[in-house]
Amino acid sequence: MLVTIDGVLSRGEVATARDLLACSQWASGQITAGPQAATVKNNQQLPEDAQHLPMLRRMVLEALHRSPIFFTAALPLKILPPFFNRYGGESNTYGFHTDNAMRMVPDQPGTYVRSDVSATLFLSEPEEYEGGVLTIADTFGNHGIKLKAGSLVVYPSSSIHAVSPVTQGERISCFMFIQSMVRDPGQRRLLYDMDMALLKLRQEIGETEAVVELTGTYHNLLRRWAEN
Repeated sequence: MLVTIDGVLSRGEVATARDLLACSQWASGQITAGPQAATVKNNQQLPEDAQHLPMLRRMVLEALHRSPIFFTAALPLKILPPFFNRYGGESNTYGFHTDNAMRMVPDQPGTYVRSDVSATLFLSEPEEYEGGVLTIADTFGNHGIKLKAGSLVVYPSSSIHAVSPVTQGERISCFMFIQSMVRDPGQRRLLYDMDMALLKLRQEIGETEAVVELTGTYHNLLRRWAEN
């Protein structure tokens, strides 16, 4: 399931993030690449000792926690501390790869988060760079994603995906990995579709008896499928 969410970060938050990143030193993106991904990864990443990384992470996590669409799409149990990357110049692309199933929590050796859901939060406006399209492959084909700054795309971590070469300008973004309460992507999709349908029904007909009963069914399915 691929879901895009506009306005996760406000314009002011995007500007603050861009200012902090502009005065940061970037490192090779290889620092978080697995063996297969390392062969096709050529970008830059904010290192763990970057001065402004804790502030940037707090800003993103606070934004995610106030987004109801993110919650219903990902059903997050654990969110790995967000990372930040840059594409441009000689470090401008990331070939097709799949994300590692288990991701170690920074500064917590031996502690892992299972990557059920991946997400990219765009920090550059689409007109600021050429190329840099996030391509996500699924059973329905390839989907090219290039969103406005502050917008988020959520997709299964099991998906094969890539970022095409940035040929002009620079593409700055935040990427993250989420362990979902509901491990199975098909079950997550059913719950997401049901929750979105319930939202429309509440807007159109209000909290009728049938809507209340269907809401109960949603939560009972979540109870049945959720891990803790």
